[in-house]
Amino acid sequence: MSMFGDGLEAAVQRAFTRPVPKSAGAQMRYLVKQYKGTKAVAQMLRLSQRTVERYVKDQIKKPRPDLAARLEREVKKRWQPQIRAKAKQTAATTGGIVIDTRARLGYTAPIGSTDQDRIRHLTVALPPQYAARLFDAQEQGATDQRLKEIAAEALKEVYFQDAGRRAGQLEEVRFTDIEHLEFDL
Repeated sequence: MSMFGDGLEAAVQRAFTRPVPKSAGAQMRYLVKQYKGTKAVAQMLRLSQRTVERYVKDQIKKPRPDLAARLEREVKKRWQPQIRAKAKQTAATTGGIVIDTRARLGYTAPIGSTDQDRIRHLTVALPPQYAARLFDAQEQGATDQRLKEIAAEALKEVYFQDAGRRAGQLEEVRFTDIEHLEFDL
């Protein structure tokens, strides 16, 4: 996926109330239950139907590394959909989202101000409307660049302009060279 997409997904996954199945057999059984059959799971994972059945019966216990990664990703994508939706809804309506980043941040401003980019480590609580925009863009398949633009706009308003109390002429925030990025609900 992407740095921003993965970060948003990890934040939502921290809201899970039960752990994701660990073993390959348990993960395969979960997917078979979700897809209502082994044939659909086999097509999705690019395996034979017989191989899926053998995982379900625990006849095969250790998948190849690439299959293990695909299996885990598909299970996490579908795990606890109601909890996932509730966490996103809460962040988008009342709670907001916290962004913790270490990146090069700068801005475009009128002549005479110090707008040089520099590495900053910020932990900023973003208002619910930005959480809603980030999750909506992610669900619509937005690129990492688009998610970065939304985050930069949020940092501009919340961190640099302090909700309109300062830096009123600020035009654009540059958000580059990201070393660390984490979201929390």
